[in-house]
Amino acid sequence: QVQLVESGGGLVQPGGSLRLSCAASGFSVSAYAMSWYRQAPGKERELIARIFSPGGTRNYADSVQGRFTISRDNAKNTVFLQMNSLKPEDTAVYYCNVQYRYGQDYWGQGTQVTVSS
Repeated sequence: QVQLVESGGGLVQPGGSLRLSCAASGFSVSAYAMSWYRQAPGKERELIARIFSPGGTRNYADSVQGRFTISRDNAKNTVFLQMNSLKPEDTAVYYCNVQYRYGQDYWGQGTQVTVSS
C-alpha cells in the first residue's frame, strides 16, 4: 500500500529556514519521480520541485529556484525539501507526491508552512 507522510512544517520568520520530510512506504522513492507541491489559501495547487528517477535530475518552479532544494535518502525511503530564505508568500500547505505506476498519483496529507513575523 502506497503511503506518504509529510512532516516538518511550522511557523517561521521571513528569511528563516525549514526542512520538510516525506516518509514513503509501499514503494521505493528511488524508483519513481517524487515531487513537492503547495497550495495557498484561495489558490490552485502548484508544483514547486521534482526529482526524477533514475538519474536524480531536479526541476524547480521559478518562485523557489535558488532557495529550495529537493533531495532523497534512499536508505530512509524519504524525500526532503530544504527551504531557505523563506518569504511570506511561501505560506501554504505543502504536499508530497509520487507519480506511481500507470501515471497514478498518490498524495500525503500535507503539512502547513507559515512564514510570518
